[in-house]
Amino acid sequence: MKGSDVVIEGISKTFGSVSVLRDVHLEIRKGEFFSLLGPSGCGKTTLLRIIAGFETPDCGIVTFDGTNVLPIPPDRRQANTVFQSYALFPHLTVYENIAFSLRLKKLPNSSVKEKVNEYIKLVQLEGHTHKKTDQLSGGQKQRVAIARALINEPRVLLLDEPLSALDAKLRHHMLIELDEIHDKIGITFIYITHDQEEALSVSDTIAVMHYGEILQVGTPHEIYESPATDFVANFIGETNLYDGTVISTKEVPVPPAYASEPGEYEFMAELDIPELGRIKVTTVDDLKPGQKVSFTIRPEKIVISKEKTSATSSRRGDVIQFQGIVDEPVYSGFQTKFYVKVNDTLIRVIKQHAKYYDEGPDIVWKDEVYLSWSVHDGYIVEVKQ
Repeated sequence: MKGSDVVIEGISKTFGSVSVLRDVHLEIRKGEFFSLLGPSGCGKTTLLRIIAGFETPDCGIVTFDGTNVLPIPPDRRQANTVFQSYALFPHLTVYENIAFSLRLKKLPNSSVKEKVNEYIKLVQLEGHTHKKTDQLSGGQKQRVAIARALINEPRVLLLDEPLSALDAKLRHHMLIELDEIHDKIGITFIYITHDQEEALSVSDTIAVMHYGEILQVGTPHEIYESPATDFVANFIGETNLYDGTVISTKEVPVPPAYASEPGEYEFMAELDIPELGRIKVTTVDDLKPGQKVSFTIRPEKIVISKEKTSATSSRRGDVIQFQGIVDEPVYSGFQTKFYVKVNDTLIRVIKQHAKYYDEGPDIVWKDEVYLSWSVHDGYIVEVKQ
């Protein structure tokens, strides 16, 4: 790997009376595609600017491969930044924009030409080298910005919401290209975004931020399937989230087909949820009766049908089931999102369209339906007392 290990220890930052970062700790591995994900104003851009050297923290340190870089000026940190606004020179061509930092180093023209052409090829801008930047599309401008940031061969590339100005289709295409560039050059990428789909699509690791704090760090799968807080559960994708009270728990054997080792056990908790009544869910924790918890079930894990489901028809048995009325179907082509009224509450359900229906959807507005999910597909997010 060509990148650097980046470690952030105890970073805090205030602007006036506003605390923007609060005792942030992170470890970013060499060569990793690491995303800082959170809503606007959560502190992620301030943290990126501290890593880059454009802001000074109130306390804490930032190290690259064990060296504290806070005393080192931005141009000597071996970290380059790709900005949301591109920050290109409009009076220069694509070639000269990318060559700019090499010109400052007074490298021979032959060396500049060889290297610039290498990076033009990397970002697939052959045929555009002599164009001015105002002749380029948004995606092409972003490629120029990326090539210019990479040509100095930094050990860390910082990307501050680099795709947010692009339309949805181009953003998705550029995201794939960005991931391919990362795979080719192998340096550490630290990527700032408020877009959950972007972060889930390309990241090796995601840190979810809110109000200047790190709420959870994990793989995309861990962040989505096992959210650490109610905020993470709601912010990452869509979910149905409820407060409940533990009625009882018991230890049950994991079916051999799903056990990681013979004789493995898990806990089955029964919860009282005001909106739903009593439900069961498996958990790794031995919860105590009376504890307050939050429970989530993702919309795509719920089966919607006009027919009642057998209590043992799931992949591992133990089905939770409710009867309701379709309050609103939202058709999106590849899927339909249903808002189903159950016990005076709306449950979101997503049904993928895996088959061709010649006569239109089989479930429509005001249909009486059954919702079901396995006890293994729900998740206890927080234990609140």
